[in-house]
Amino acid sequence: MTKMSERGKTILVTGASKGIGQATVERFWAADSDVKHFILLARESDEFVAAEQQLLAANPHGKSFTSYRIDLADRAAVEALMEEISKTHGNVDYLINNAGFTAPAPIHEIRFDDFERTIGVNLYAPFTITQTLLHEGNHFEFIVNIASTAGMNGRSGWLTYSASKAAVIAMSQVMKEELAIYGTRVVCISPGRCATALRRTLAPDEDPSTIMQPEDVAEVIDMLSSRSGRFVDSQNIVVRL
Repeated sequence: MTKMSERGKTILVTGASKGIGQATVERFWAADSDVKHFILLARESDEFVAAEQQLLAANPHGKSFTSYRIDLADRAAVEALMEEISKTHGNVDYLINNAGFTAPAPIHEIRFDDFERTIGVNLYAPFTITQTLLHEGNHFEFIVNIASTAGMNGRSGWLTYSASKAAVIAMSQVMKEELAIYGTRVVCISPGRCATALRRTLAPDEDPSTIMQPEDVAEVIDMLSSRSGRFVDSQNIVVRL
């Protein structure tokens, strides 16, 4: 994709092909702001291709993006990619750890490899992305970790997902404290029911038009990235109807 220049801020978004990740990319892309360069991570899919084409079709502010296909459950690949991103793109200013996975099942039916993948994508990946970039000398301005209200209250059939998101909430609290000395703001957002593909996996019979939309969460992320967002207690922000 378009080669990045040295001007403007860089944002990295995981799970950028759909849902909250895509909506966040679209909102920052359309804004006349100093966020100019986009690094998009997702698995290979038709949705990812369509999302890229949409960005190329409408670029009123001359921004640039680079896409990477990756399975975030592969920790070694994530580490290698972050090293490559640091060398190729320089500093990542905004990091949106959004990608998620779940395979809901009652405790008697949970496959351990599904549990490992859930933890790998939802917890290990955002940790590895953040830590590896820090090791590369990256200075973050703003980090958003997307958790879930399911991580605040366990729900029947959602054991692996709830456990992973509870860990994300706790991890975010520690990141917030440890990275504050570098001027980094760390925000944890726990969306409630939101019309995403992952939500359809958790609640396949739900009417998506009756619940919160990904664009609503993206709007909150945008607000939190602004100057006024500094005055919001970002320990764990619940976003829901």
